[in-house]
Amino acid sequence: MSFDPWSILLSFTAGSIGLVLLMYGKKQARIPHLVWGVLFIVYPYLVPSASWMLAIGAGLGVGLWWVIRLGW
Repeated sequence: MSFDPWSILLSFTAGSIGLVLLMYGKKQARIPHLVWGVLFIVYPYLVPSASWMLAIGAGLGVGLWWVIRLGW
C-alpha cells in the first residue's frame, strides 16, 4: 500500500468526481454518468501509482466526453 501524497490526492479527486457523476446520473437517469461515476470511484483502488492514476483518469474523462458527444 502506497502513502504517496499525490496518490492520496488523486484518489480523493477521482472519488469526488465519481460521486458527483453518480449522483447526477441517478437524478437525471443518465446511464453513462452512472457507469462512469462507478468507474471513477473504483479505479483508484486498482492502480498502483499516481502517474497511472492520472493517465487512467484522463482517459476515463475523455471516454465520457466521447460517449456523451455521440448522443448517449
